[in-house]
Amino acid sequence: MNAEALLRDKSARTEEALRALVAEWKDAPPRLVEAVSYSLFAGGKRLRPALALGACEMVCGTDDPALPVACALEMVHTYSLIHDDLPAMDDDDLRRGRPTSHKVFGEATAILAGDALLTMAFEAAARTGSAVIVTELARAAGVAGMVGGQQMDMDAEGRDVTLAELRGIHACKTGALIRSAARCGALAGGADAAQLDALSAYGDSLGLAFQIADDLLDVTGDAEKLGKATGADAAHVKATYPSLLGLEEARRLARQTIENALDALAPFGPEADAFRALAHFVIDRDR
Repeated sequence: MNAEALLRDKSARTEEALRALVAEWKDAPPRLVEAVSYSLFAGGKRLRPALALGACEMVCGTDDPALPVACALEMVHTYSLIHDDLPAMDDDDLRRGRPTSHKVFGEATAILAGDALLTMAFEAAARTGSAVIVTELARAAGVAGMVGGQQMDMDAEGRDVTLAELRGIHACKTGALIRSAARCGALAGGADAAQLDALSAYGDSLGLAFQIADDLLDVTGDAEKLGKATGADAAHVKATYPSLLGLEEARRLARQTIENALDALAPFGPEADAFRALAHFVIDRDR
């Protein structure tokens, strides 16, 4: 299975399960469900669910045990996008080629849609029956993970940062949830310590490569393909890999990081070929 096939297959699995989850919200206000659905079913790569489902399948031969946490990961990711787009944060008008949530539903409902997704994500994750998985997700999304990384990113706006600082910011802001996706899938599949360590290392490298690629696309990408405006990082005076290293050195670092991800998969043999293809996809993508 190549990267596109992996993402397509796991996205379809996740989409069906997410729609079933949202359909259970019988008592929720209709406008809130509409706002949640607008962002949750807007498309996207579904990278994090694919990592969780693929890791689980590699470990135990089926992705079924990881399906609840795959949904939870996508819900957390979508909530973060809704809140990142708000005027108080990145103030973006477009997401995935459509008006952002707050442009359609207003800021208050957009905030509540994000709140709903974050809260209900943990109800979904709890369906794995594993407190370890729920804790893993909470740590990746929380104060020392994605949310903490977002704060660090804002605090760094307009000032010089070192490469070590930049990597620390993005290890939290972007990398933590990607790493956690691989780990949660492995845990759901009953991974042993060696398998969990290998998939953790893969997730670490993939998360860094993903962020470098995002930074490069913000400079060199096509806004129509990306479904959002380019140049946002420069407008907010954000520290990025291209701004710190230059385009060519940032590309070199991305390639080296992918090599590290591939090395981490060595214990799995041919069954990890789809994850190997996914690593290349992350830095070769145009959106």
